[in-house]
Amino acid sequence: MTHRTTPRPILQAVLFDMDGTLVDTERLWWEAVEQVADGLGRRLTGADQPDVLGRPVEYTAAWLGGITGTPVERVAGELHREFADRVRTGIVPRPGALELLDSLARDGVPTALVTASPRAVADTVLEALGAGRFAVSVTADDTERTKPAPDPYLAACRALGVDPAACVAVEDTQTGVSSAEAAGCAVLAVPSLAPIAPARGRTVLSSLREVTPARLRAMVAPHELRVMSWNLWYGGTKVDDHREKQLKIITEAGVDVVALQETYGTAARELGEALGWYHHRAGGNLGIISRYPITARLGDPDVGFYGGTGVRIRLDGGQEVALWSAHLDYTPYGPYEARFDGLPAAELIAHEGVRLGQMREILRWIADSADAGTPVLLLGDFNAPSHLDRSDVEWPVTKAAEEAGLIDSYREAHPDPVRDPGHTWSPVHVEHEDGSGRAEPQDRIDYVLYRGLRVLDSRAFVSGSPRAWPDVAGNEWPSDHAAVISTFGLR
Repeated sequence: MTHRTTPRPILQAVLFDMDGTLVDTERLWWEAVEQVADGLGRRLTGADQPDVLGRPVEYTAAWLGGITGTPVERVAGELHREFADRVRTGIVPRPGALELLDSLARDGVPTALVTASPRAVADTVLEALGAGRFAVSVTADDTERTKPAPDPYLAACRALGVDPAACVAVEDTQTGVSSAEAAGCAVLAVPSLAPIAPARGRTVLSSLREVTPARLRAMVAPHELRVMSWNLWYGGTKVDDHREKQLKIITEAGVDVVALQETYGTAARELGEALGWYHHRAGGNLGIISRYPITARLGDPDVGFYGGTGVRIRLDGGQEVALWSAHLDYTPYGPYEARFDGLPAAELIAHEGVRLGQMREILRWIADSADAGTPVLLLGDFNAPSHLDRSDVEWPVTKAAEEAGLIDSYREAHPDPVRDPGHTWSPVHVEHEDGSGRAEPQDRIDYVLYRGLRVLDSRAFVSGSPRAWPDVAGNEWPSDHAAVISTFGLR
């Protein structure tokens, strides 16, 4: 496996909403408003959420006073009392909140608390969370306008001396999301009560448990695109808790798009929905998930187990990229024929006919759907070595892709195949499965190919230290392939 240090995108600060994001007070606020509203003869429903969730006391008091005919000052006083009583006795950190704050502190990323609650309530919460975890706090008392206006987030950025465009705001309501986006921040939405839709420049996740500093850094690097090719290995089902492990790996890798093979039908949808990403499925084996919007679906939607599928995604700023996921037939497998059967180069090349035909069909799909000037990425498990890795065999599958104008990102970043072999097959197969005790050939058979971009980094990636087959159920890495992760600069 190849390790290479990449310059990390500059994440200048992370700005956290309080109620419902860091602490479970959104429900306390709803309950407080419900209690006051009941006393005024008004029963709340889901339709009232936009006037309650994420709103400052003054706004909700004016709204509730207006519909009940009660003086606003009286309503505001009752809301303050009811909410403060609940906060003092019922504050609970949201899952993953303290861990994320501590990991950001270890990475030296400053944080701010940005809330529409009054200072008295915020200070109570800060005491519970540890005020030292935040460099700055901005409350409803500190700006002339509060959420959904951008003022609170702009005030926090001024106090920290940072650029809003280099910051991520973490929010749980549409009101807060609107405030942060109006200030120019990238937004991570973790909805508490009401759903929030994904959008350009916005990522939606179900929990802070899924968030890492690397994932947040990726959100403020629109000049880069980080992609991953990953064969999931029977959908991941050979490993216990495979879906949770897949999600953890994807989020910690900080990637933007993942081309999937061996999805077993449902993996792209399930992973995409869990991440709050866009997703695409073709046939029963191929899929693509993307934190950027999918604007077109390319290729045959009913592709068989082997073949390719593609999408067009729109990046921040409007640039589009065509990205394809491919899985080519595994038999006959050239490295076995070379190692175990001793076949000469001519016969090895002749036996690549099935895969070569599949690659040429995918290349035709790419050519037929390509727009002039649109960058193209072809990712996948080709089940074939590269002609760039061995001087003894001109492996034709990768040669055909090269002749079509596609560049191998890993070999572009690591020109020496001896020093940097980049093997992706296999992190769990050390001995051949036939029980003979023969060593399993280790090869690079998974790829990220490209044109129209600039490669910054590429690596074969495996997390943890996987145990060898068949003792794999407890592995942290739920696949028999290494993934390939490549980072590109955008023109």
